[in-house]
Amino acid sequence: MKILILGGYGTFGGRLAQLLADQAGLSLLIAGRSLQRAEAFCRTLSGAARCSALRFDRDGDVDAPLAANKPDLLVDASGPFQIYGADPCRVVRACLAAGVHYLDLADSADFVDGIAQFDIEARARGIYLLSGASSFPVLTVAVVRRLAQGLGRVERVSGGIAPSPYAGVGRNVIRALASYGGRSVALRRDGMSGHGHALTETLRYTIASPGLLPLRNLRFSLVEVPELRILPRLWPELESVWIGAGPVPESLHRMLNGMAWLVRLRLLPSLLPFAALFHRVIGVLRWGEHRGGMFIAVAGRDGGGRPVECSWHLLAEGDDGPYIPAMAVQGLILRHLAGRMPAPGARTAAGALELEDYDTLFHGRDIHTGVREFRAESASLPLYQRLLGPAWMQLPEALRVMHGWSGSLEAHGRAQVERGRNPLSRCVAVLFGFPRAGADVPLTVSFSAIPGGERWRRTFSGRSFVSEQRQGGGRCEQLLVERFGPFVIALALVVRQAQLHLVVRRWSLFGLPLPGFLAPGGRVYESAQGGRFHFHVEIRAPLAGLLVRYRGWLVPEARCDEGASQSSHSRPS
Repeated sequence: MKILILGGYGTFGGRLAQLLADQAGLSLLIAGRSLQRAEAFCRTLSGAARCSALRFDRDGDVDAPLAANKPDLLVDASGPFQIYGADPCRVVRACLAAGVHYLDLADSADFVDGIAQFDIEARARGIYLLSGASSFPVLTVAVVRRLAQGLGRVERVSGGIAPSPYAGVGRNVIRALASYGGRSVALRRDGMSGHGHALTETLRYTIASPGLLPLRNLRFSLVEVPELRILPRLWPELESVWIGAGPVPESLHRMLNGMAWLVRLRLLPSLLPFAALFHRVIGVLRWGEHRGGMFIAVAGRDGGGRPVECSWHLLAEGDDGPYIPAMAVQGLILRHLAGRMPAPGARTAAGALELEDYDTLFHGRDIHTGVREFRAESASLPLYQRLLGPAWMQLPEALRVMHGWSGSLEAHGRAQVERGRNPLSRCVAVLFGFPRAGADVPLTVSFSAIPGGERWRRTFSGRSFVSEQRQGGGRCEQLLVERFGPFVIALALVVRQAQLHLVVRRWSLFGLPLPGFLAPGGRVYESAQGGRFHFHVEIRAPLAGLLVRYRGWLVPEARCDEGASQSSHSRPS
């Protein structure tokens, strides 16, 4: 199968070529305006697929290259589709005339909608012309379809994509955002056809796949994507649809919002003249974690009319995330090769893949997904179970017993305690009431319910310190918030190798956020050994070093006799 990838050495086209390079039986034509760049990119590819370079200018003669090279499929990965000019479909028409299958990665609602005008001709020619074969809308629709299973009614859909700051956002992506920033965007709102204004409407959200380290709470801004029109057609009962993008760093994101407001207020005609500047700045001023993600949230009602909220979360580590936008095309090509070619016709690619297809495409990469669900009865679940969602069942039984109580619980055990020797660390440890050093210290932990959370009283050899734990909200969404007097620490619950790790993500004093680089750190985790609950708590401060480290075991009160019989061989070394 011969595939011509237009924009084949660009941000998305290049990654698509890399995804297909190992596929035997494929011949890839890497096409673009620069033959030299296409040839250089071909030299970087290795695999079973054959690769060659081709000069192809979409604004020039597009019929001759198709006639000369006779590809079976053309993939348009160039863009930006929002500003393709007076004749945006000239490549589509050329494919139709030549009898060449066509896919694109368009994210423009107008462009994707417009593909349907060629449906009758495409059916007559026996070819498929699918537009929008990317995360938006193919992955989005697949996720909504999965989340909607079991719902009697789908009422609201929201979603967003958050690329890693190191993802290398292409110039054409920035040009696309700039083309509609501040402008009116058609969408469903309050049960009626309405409009919003791109890059000026925002929401905050935490992408948190159950049991994994979540992304930090991010700001998402409304973008113009095909889902805003497609989802209401698929679910006519929808009351609202909102899709956003969450680029980081947030300071630059806010600057983009501010400039979009200038367009909305008609103080600027367009952001397009600033696209090149935005691209240079984003390429230089980038910091933070090399991680990205995506979320889709669906609110509706079950068959009994009870409200249900479901959300799907995707986390992608390192360099794997930037491949996701090209995976829809990869999945469709693999289906074609397997004899499951899309039906002839011209239409949006939404619905062409299911979430199971993506599960296969994600396999072997550092890409993880998970679903959270909230119903009215979920509020009565234990705190840790609410936060962990499906990951709760990944915990050993001893941990689920310790965190699954209702009302109150008391546990007893032994601990080994170490204290920092730095004078500053000693002062801080005394201030918080941390335990004194000891090799075999008797320990009692009393758990009691408080409104919205739990109170923990830890008593080491008669000396106690207390904290309160609750489910976080706002910028601490999906985090466990623990209060020590005026200090509040927000912790992520991460399940790793049958251990529950607590990772500091935010902290504050008297409600005022404090710098992350000064936040307390150290390894904090729980595990099960010999069927019994074990803990390891290490608290360090950047300026003071080790404050305290205590580790040991606990047995709930109802099992104290059993625990005592095991204590002789279960004490920490």
